[in-house]
Amino acid sequence: MRLDGKTMVVTGGAGVLGQAVAAVAKDHGANVVLLDVVPDFTSELGRTLTVDLTDQDAVQSCFAEIGEFHTLANIAGGFDMGPSVYETEDAMWDAMFNINVTTLRRVLSAAVPILLAQGSGSIVNVGALGALQGQGHMGAYTAAKSTVMRLTEALSAEVRQQGINVNAVLPSLLDTPRNRSDMPDADFSTWVNPQDLATVVCFLASDAAQAVHGALVPVEGLV
Repeated sequence: MRLDGKTMVVTGGAGVLGQAVAAVAKDHGANVVLLDVVPDFTSELGRTLTVDLTDQDAVQSCFAEIGEFHTLANIAGGFDMGPSVYETEDAMWDAMFNINVTTLRRVLSAAVPILLAQGSGSIVNVGALGALQGQGHMGAYTAAKSTVMRLTEALSAEVRQQGINVNAVLPSLLDTPRNRSDMPDADFSTWVNPQDLATVVCFLASDAAQAVHGALVPVEGLV
């Protein structure tokens, strides 16, 4: 699962999972570029760039600055519980789709042409295990993540013949400080460790997964 000589772009690079992916990728030989909307963030794991991933022009400029790269880990996204479907207002729908779907679409529109021009590369997106079916009080989130999963499959069908691997991981509950704060009485040992999820992401990004196309890989932990 080596990534020697490869440049990996990680969106959501300032977050818990983004940092974990960057750390595992670096350990396996990659040069890492971390993108996030957080102003002036820095990381010892690689080069950092601040960009609003919902802004098409900003994303295009960012990837023009990055230049050649080999693998893309689309980690940027977000979660919120919500009211019932019929009570969910536009702001909630827009927020979930902007942070999970619009960011992905903006990045793909800038990144995929670069990979196609090179004739090789890999893309790993983040869906959600819970989005395999609807969940109560999570309608907007599961709808958004389901869209990410369908876009992963569609893009894979479109570019696999041009040497591009496109896959996604589907985590269950991720062990993060926010989740621990929100669910203090839970058994954290059953949750998915970010480093374990990052290892799966890096496998899918590596040449070891060159025969894997359009896969939605569950990473469930012990939940």
